[in-house]
Amino acid sequence: MSLPQTVLLGAIAGFTIYLGLPIGRIKNLPDKLRKFLSMTSAGILVFLFFDIFHQLTEPVEKSLGAGDYNQFLFLLGIFIAGFGVGLGGLIAFERRYLRRAAAGGQLLSPSRLALLIATGIGLHNFSEGLAIGQSAGGGELAFAAILIAGFGLHNATEGFGIVGPLMGKEQPSWGFLGLVGLIGGGPTFLGTLVGYYLVSTAMSTLFLSLAAGALIYIIGELFQASWRPATKLAASWGFFTGFVFAFLTDLVLVFSGI
Repeated sequence: MSLPQTVLLGAIAGFTIYLGLPIGRIKNLPDKLRKFLSMTSAGILVFLFFDIFHQLTEPVEKSLGAGDYNQFLFLLGIFIAGFGVGLGGLIAFERRYLRRAAAGGQLLSPSRLALLIATGIGLHNFSEGLAIGQSAGGGELAFAAILIAGFGLHNATEGFGIVGPLMGKEQPSWGFLGLVGLIGGGPTFLGTLVGYYLVSTAMSTLFLSLAAGALIYIIGELFQASWRPATKLAASWGFFTGFVFAFLTDLVLVFSGI
């Protein structure tokens, strides 16, 4: 597969995230339904975190089992550093740029939370793009095609994960939806371009660990905003729905052999 073909298909896989974004413009929803939809987003992100963590530990454990202790320590160090930077860096960014004009303890606005979710998902999607580019660059054309189709389907659910906190609370402009889609889906395109020329377990581990750390913070914010006594039951069902939906989507990838 040529580079232009690979990059084009990688872009398609990344920008399917836009399929789920327009639903964020729904307005005038009851409070319980808003919490349900917001926690559906949290359920998707929690499943994504577990999926990322599985991908992270696989190369680390493989190098340990093979007795390659230098590689093991190298990847373990990247994992720990990336996770810490992903979590601490997002907290620092949020404090400096998103809450600096707000009173202490004030919750993030839905639009700012959506931006943070898009950032965390974008870090994860860069690693997906690396996998697509590496497969195509290595001549594994059939596998690359499966990756593109599978990740494209998966990314469509991530679009809903981004706008879940907005639904019924803020009506985002089309420009804002375009921005968060670019932040969340664009890295798939960039990762495909990089992966076509560079096969790097270390780079994939770095971006996955950054994404894992970022998602921990984002999930905490979603729970803080939605876990209230009056809406706890609706929020619980929303979390359950999002987690199961993401799991079923992931099963499509497993069935496809990814």
